Amino acid sequence: MTTNMNSMNLIIPVGSIESYCQAVARVPVLPVEEERELARRFREQEDLEAARRLIMSQLRFVVHIARGYNGYGLQQADLIQEGNIGLMKAVKRFDPEVGVRLISFAVHWIRAEIHEFILRNWRIVKVATTKAQRKLFFNLRSSKKRLGWFSHDEVKAVAKDLGVPTETVLEMEKRMSAHDASFDPGPEASDEDERAFSPAAYLTNEDADPAELVEKANWASHSNSGLLKAMTELDERSRDIVQRRWLADEGKATLQELATEYNISAERIRQLEKSAMGKIKKAMMA
Repeated sequence: MTTNMNSMNLIIPVGSIESYCQAVARVPVLPVEEERELARRFREQEDLEAARRLIMSQLRFVVHIARGYNGYGLQQADLIQEGNIGLMKAVKRFDPEVGVRLISFAVHWIRAEIHEFILRNWRIVKVATTKAQRKLFFNLRSSKKRLGWFSHDEVKAVAKDLGVPTETVLEMEKRMSAHDASFDPGPEASDEDERAFSPAAYLTNEDADPAELVEKANWASHSNSGLLKAMTELDERSRDIVQRRWLADEGKATLQELATEYNISAERIRQLEKSAMGKIKKAMMA
């Protein structure tokens, strides 16, 4: 599909962020069937009016998500704008036949755009590059109870809560506490050594797109609230099966491994898995 989503005319007020938030809050959320029908029209007929209505109905959720990132010193309007870009990307890729609501699919794209914007603007030199570092960056700020460095016990507690090594916590805290360095010292540099060791002299351009890496990481985490709520409603065995079969980052369990552990047949594990997935789908559609 070659439709240019940016060309759509989204009718929103120009003014304060408060008036914008009030305006999008007045746009009604679409019923399930109407949402699916609009998504089909856009997917099959490239109907831009259908896409516009889908986007307008979800703008309130972008505002809600963006407000959760107010502690990074960036303008809320910028965060909302980036979230809206993620929403448009999600609408373009949304398949109404999968059986989930648009916002359950879009939340990953919205957060991905906001995450990339924060990582791109919070510091001149990026403090987080790997998946584990990104996870730690967005959790460490909310984990700090005071200014200053963590104590040894606090480092261990944060590492345990976030599921990362203590060395990773220490390294990320050091990065977050460091001052920004000049990328290029410019003509006022005092000597050739200062120029040679500036980042501009040796850093290379990486081909990997950070936005895509963040999007994939967030999609894999299945971090939307609907899924979490659905998982809590499963019995302990079914929840364990789903987590180990579908939500594990690596080393996903096989039917036979779970069958041996629970002392039942592999077919019974498959039945329990199918039943649990059906309950999750129903809960997320509610």
